[in-house]
Amino acid sequence: MSATFQRLSREEMARAVAMDIPDGSYVNLGIGIPTLISKCLPAGRDVILHSENGILGMGPGPKDGTVDPSLLNASKEPVSLLPGASICDHSMSFAMMRGGHIDVSVLGAFQVASNGDLANWDTGAPDAIPAVGGAMDLVAGAKKVIVVMEHTTKDGKPKIVEACTYPLTGAGVVDRIYTDCAVIDVTPGGLVVRSMVPGLDLETLQAMTGAPLHKG
Repeated sequence: MSATFQRLSREEMARAVAMDIPDGSYVNLGIGIPTLISKCLPAGRDVILHSENGILGMGPGPKDGTVDPSLLNASKEPVSLLPGASICDHSMSFAMMRGGHIDVSVLGAFQVASNGDLANWDTGAPDAIPAVGGAMDLVAGAKKVIVVMEHTTKDGKPKIVEACTYPLTGAGVVDRIYTDCAVIDVTPGGLVVRSMVPGLDLETLQAMTGAPLHKG
């Protein structure tokens, strides 16, 4: 088993996702770690960011600290508009999502199952506030669904599981998982590990995961 390994930070996870998004993609960024991706896209990358509250052509928060309260993403964080950006109402924005016009949807998750089931809106905890937002529309309409999250919960329980125990956002929708430990593809043959952080081996990663893993 691995002696030592360093988990990725939230920013490093976001950067890993950003580096893998193809040029020309229309991408929706969910709440949490996914919002950091807007700051991590390499200069010159032709990626058009969409926010479900009605922004197409979203940029990162203003570098000079000047905040326009009318320019917020779905996480209610300040953003900017890139040249050529457009703003629309919710009905038009959700039509983009439901109509198959989003190439990549990047979301956080509470659980992902080995068959690609996604649970990211309700844990059922007494103090939890269920909030699905546009997640169900996104996973149903996007051409590719990526999850970025910590590999385990704060108390060390697996977030990648054989079957979700929380209410589903979508069934069989996840294509790839980025965690602070590894990049894992969801395939018809099961979960395939594409890469791991330095110092981590498959045996140790498997011990942290609630579903069988295969080395790609």
